[in-house]
Amino acid sequence: MDLMGMMGKLKETQQKIEDTKKRLDTVLIDEQSADGLLKITITASRKIKSISIDDSLLEDKEQLEDYLIVTLNKAIENATNVNERELDAVARMDMPSIPGMDNLFK
Repeated sequence: MDLMGMMGKLKETQQKIEDTKKRLDTVLIDEQSADGLLKITITASRKIKSISIDDSLLEDKEQLEDYLIVTLNKAIENATNVNERELDAVARMDMPSIPGMDNLFK
């Protein structure tokens, strides 16, 4: 592949990555505490969309804080995994083969 063709392919890949990032803003991930008393919805771009707290958790501030930390961390981890998997797939699919660059996507 010539240099101009490679540059065009890189530009095309950049556009696909940007499109994927926009799509990830609309992918919703639901996470909840083990007992279902706290529910969180987050996008694959790691933006919190909603938090639902059972009234029973409002009686114990420390317990609520613990629930929030654990459940938010699980939601963020899941969103990050989806985000990275999707962006990696786009980059691998369209990336031209450039000697020495193969290790960047492993």
